[in-house]
Amino acid sequence: MGVSATGYDLTPLNEAQVEEKAADLTSEERRVLLDHGTEHPFCGTLLDNKKAGVYHCRLCDLPLFSSNSKFDSGTGWPSFFQPFDPEHIRYIEDSSMGMTRTEIRCPRCDSHLGHVFPDGPPPTGQRYCLNSVAMVFQENA
Repeated sequence: MGVSATGYDLTPLNEAQVEEKAADLTSEERRVLLDHGTEHPFCGTLLDNKKAGVYHCRLCDLPLFSSNSKFDSGTGWPSFFQPFDPEHIRYIEDSSMGMTRTEIRCPRCDSHLGHVFPDGPPPTGQRYCLNSVAMVFQENA
């Protein structure tokens, strides 16, 4: 994949690299990131975060979303209207749960992040609905 427009290496990690990075994950983090689970609504640690900064992939540290695009969707999960860099999100059709949704994954480590829905605010109209345990927040200095 090479390098993204914002200068980040998007070369996919191999299975051994993913397992090495996953060694310190909690069982809940593994369930969401590696087994495509979902955390319960209104319980994520990043839901009410209002600080300025960037949300990174918990597993491989790729920047995913900026606090500038975060909004309160009322759904119980951290929501954003656009990614940090369009190349930093991979989209996959998800037909589980008896409906068709668009799953979002990290393009570098293939971790499950959440889903995107077409009911977000302007300017994109998108609602990227994320699991808090899938991300690490890095506050601006």
